[in-house]
Amino acid sequence: MKTIILREMEQKQSGTISAVKVGGDLGRRIREMGIVPGTAITIIGRAPLYDPVSIRVMGFNLTLRNSEADYIEVEVD
Repeated sequence: MKTIILREMEQKQSGTISAVKVGGDLGRRIREMGIVPGTAITIIGRAPLYDPVSIRVMGFNLTLRNSEADYIEVEVD
């Protein structure tokens, strides 16, 4: 499997979160939203200028800024 950051994923692409590489308040907030290692995610779509990105995680849709997505590593096929 290949590891990439969430920002690099294509629309409709799926993967498994392998790491969240940020601490502090931002890291805590990301983890509280259910973005933790081992969780499956799918890219739902992107805004016209590619920021933010909409993902499907744990049965719900979530929107992240690219600046937040840069800290999330994902294993994809």
